[in-house]
Amino acid sequence: MRKIAAGMKIALGALRINKMRSALTMLGIIIGVAAVIAMVAVGSGAEERIKQQIASIGSNVIIVLSGSITSSGIRMGTGNAQTLTEDDSRAIAKECDAVALAAPTSRGGVQVVFSNNNWGTQVLGTTPDYMAIREIAIEEGQPFTNTDVDAAARVALLGKTVITNLFNGEDPVGQVIRGCLLAQFAGLQIHRASRDMT
Repeated sequence: MRKIAAGMKIALGALRINKMRSALTMLGIIIGVAAVIAMVAVGSGAEERIKQQIASIGSNVIIVLSGSITSSGIRMGTGNAQTLTEDDSRAIAKECDAVALAAPTSRGGVQVVFSNNNWGTQVLGTTPDYMAIREIAIEEGQPFTNTDVDAAARVALLGKTVITNLFNGEDPVGQVIRGCLLAQFAGLQIHRASRDMT
């Protein structure tokens, strides 16, 4: 016990004599520990973000893209050639026992207009099965149906960003919007991971 007390006395004396060196050593240790804690926190945050992105796609979802095209020697990339049809989607669902649902999609950009407001956004044309595959819920209004698809009904589901920028607080359900075509607003879509589709 006396040896421990004597050792502590010598150590404290050395710290008092070399105050600047002691302060710099402590500062180095504090910065080092803080850097390790920050790196672990950043790594954990990145890991959570990646897990959320994978969960938003779905852990059991396979996405099939159409082929690419080459124009004047330039490869345009996957998905530019329209080689897949709705019949392909039906065939996959019918002939592959491991597939529970299949939904064809077609995506493009459009400027949507309501009253005097307009907003540029992405349009996704699909079938009701897409809602189940991607686990998308409707917050207001109603989802579109297979009857709407078969009749080529002009209905749309909008995300929160479009509603905020287009409707200025008005109730959007039942309103008519203009874009590449006139469409009646059917419902507000909300992703399960609270990710907003603009």
